[in-house]
Amino acid sequence: GKHTMNLDSRAADVRVQPFTLEMGMKFELHVTISGKKLTVSEVPELSIPEDWMRDKLELNFYKSEQGGGGEVENVTYDKQSRTAVITFLSPG
Repeated sequence: GKHTMNLDSRAADVRVQPFTLEMGMKFELHVTISGKKLTVSEVPELSIPEDWMRDKLELNFYKSEQGGGGEVENVTYDKQSRTAVITFLSPG
């Protein structure tokens, strides 16, 4: 259906469209933590667009029950090197 979202004092009309999710995968990530930034290496190659991968990484590290996640400020992802940098709003 059609929905209206308020974004920074503006209204945007959006429409929901169904899509098929691929079968789930389990994988291991190697992580280096430093203050507000977290470097993730050996991100698995998935046949999804890069913006979807950034969204998946953001959602994974936003969850505090995953062992210390938090509100994510930015995610950069380099498909070629299979690395990502997660920047949090607050250190911790």
